[in-house]
Amino acid sequence: MSNENLRDLNAFVTVAREGSFTRAAARLGVSQSALSQTLRNLEERVGIRLLNRTTRNVSPTEAGERLLAHVTPALEEIEHGFAQIGTLLDRPSGTIRISADEYAIETVLWPRLSLFMSDYPEINIELVTDYGRNDIVRERFDAGVRRGKLVSKDMIAMRIGPDIPMAVVAAPSFLAGRKKPRTPQDLSSAPCINLRLPTHGELMAWTFSKGGKDLRITTEGRLVLTSVRQIRQASLAGFGFAYLPMDYVAGEIAAGHLVEVLADWRKTFEGYHLYYPNRRQQSPALAALVRALHYRVGASPETNR
Repeated sequence: MSNENLRDLNAFVTVAREGSFTRAAARLGVSQSALSQTLRNLEERVGIRLLNRTTRNVSPTEAGERLLAHVTPALEEIEHGFAQIGTLLDRPSGTIRISADEYAIETVLWPRLSLFMSDYPEINIELVTDYGRNDIVRERFDAGVRRGKLVSKDMIAMRIGPDIPMAVVAAPSFLAGRKKPRTPQDLSSAPCINLRLPTHGELMAWTFSKGGKDLRITTEGRLVLTSVRQIRQASLAGFGFAYLPMDYVAGEIAAGHLVEVLADWRKTFEGYHLYYPNRRQQSPALAALVRALHYRVGASPETNR
């Protein structure tokens, strides 16, 4: 059905309800002559008179009564639908699907999503652990979370977390009687705990930085895991060197449970960004999430929660 038909049918229902072109024109915000012409055009298209017109009132014909009985509930449903959409602006609802890696979910998303879901009880969140650079539109995600430089240029991206310094750590029991590495190359033949990226199956390379230059090395070891949480546990148990985000192991280092090596080669990655398609109108639920996750560089951790 064309927009013209919907507009004309709405005009017909309004005139029939009001019983007057004058009152109906005032309600619709149009001139009486324009409204009369609209109804004449509608009657010409359907090929039958819909309204009886007298000098004092207007009433539906038999055909008009039948049309009114069918059209009025449909128009009321349409009005109700628009009213429901309007309530979303004040009370966002629906499901938001987000693709993110394990570390982003645990350290950046969850601390704020737990509060967000309390504030918006009608919004559902689905978090999918993914290390790849997948097409979130094709995979039907509303948004993704990746480090800044991994976000596609055709997406809207917003920073949601601080930079991520990495650390090579090991348990004191593992280091006892063992020569500490002095350069990243020393790790090539050392027992290391590797992360196999679950999405595309590769082992994550260990990246170091010194003097403005990056160095990537491939490490070996008896233990390969698919979770940074598991790697931290294995490192604490003395199974080898681990390459983990500094803030993920800072407490263990401070407590003496882990020791950092190669601190002067520490690599810092750009922080996580939330990204989503460049759409003219985003859903109220996603708009609320964007506001909740906004990160201010240089602000205190408490401010960014």
